[in-house]
Amino acid sequence: MANQNGKTLIESAYDSIRVDIIRGQLEPEAKLRIEELRQRYDTGASPLREALNRLAGEGFVTAEGQRGFKVAPVSLKDLKDITRLRIMLECEAIRESIRLGDDEWEAHIVAAFHRLSKVESRSDQVFPEWESRNQEFHEALIAACDSAWLLKIRRTLYEQHKRYRLISILEHDESRDVHAEHEAIMNAVLAHDQKRACAATELHIMRTVETTEKAFGHLQAET
Repeated sequence: MANQNGKTLIESAYDSIRVDIIRGQLEPEAKLRIEELRQRYDTGASPLREALNRLAGEGFVTAEGQRGFKVAPVSLKDLKDITRLRIMLECEAIRESIRLGDDEWEAHIVAAFHRLSKVESRSDQVFPEWESRNQEFHEALIAACDSAWLLKIRRTLYEQHKRYRLISILEHDESRDVHAEHEAIMNAVLAHDQKRACAATELHIMRTVETTEKAFGHLQAET
């Protein structure tokens, strides 16, 4: 059965729970009790269990045997593991896109960068809007890659990284110019310079990791 947006009940439950985990509204290691989830998402137990099993397969949720499910924990070790794999796949997808991309692909990158820049330049910048534009930009960069499996696995890692980006915004880094980092990636990609594009991408991702590490340190000091 599909809802009014054309999604099945399972897809709707999956999307809602995943977004709440990424945004921290369902906190790391929180118990995911079916009855509480039924009330929260106005969805039946069966679609919720299917959604939780799918999320467990993607690393957002951990299954506890007969005890049910809980939100996957966050840790610096996990972040570094996700980051290492994401950089590998992101760079491979960028290399493939540079090799296969056409004028239309390049135009989409420029347009996505322009939309992201407009959000970044606003004084009333809202994180969810920035995150949406940021994702559009990064996906435009790799849109010409023709490996469905590479893109699928890379997307899962990107979504996992979102959880940590929300932690990183707790640590405001005055020395960082994210707009300039994005521009450096775009310019290298449009110049079809694979080596420079991958170096700029790795630097960009690692700067987020460094900021997140500082935020983790401050959170631990407060507890």
